[in-house]
Amino acid sequence: MPRYVALVHKEDGCYGVSFPDLPGLITGGDTFEEALEEAADVLQFASEGWINPDGSTGFKPPSTIEQLRNDPEFMADAKEAVIAFVEFPADAPAGE
Repeated sequence: MPRYVALVHKEDGCYGVSFPDLPGLITGGDTFEEALEEAADVLQFASEGWINPDGSTGFKPPSTIEQLRNDPEFMADAKEAVIAFVEFPADAPAGE
């Protein structure tokens, strides 16, 4: 099962989650655990109608942490975040 890298930030007493491979896809929760549960749910929901910047549909395969570490934007975003891996549901459509 693919796993997407998620960045978890704590702000104002709650936790926000973003996905470097899926720009604009964000969620959150009141606790760290709730935020990760919501992250799995939002992956499932978003996969059903996802359109990539190039017009293709479906999620692209996830980047590895090594690939992301070579991205200066990721490194800046990850500076004060917890890095987590969120499994992509097996029954959801994986990228093309």
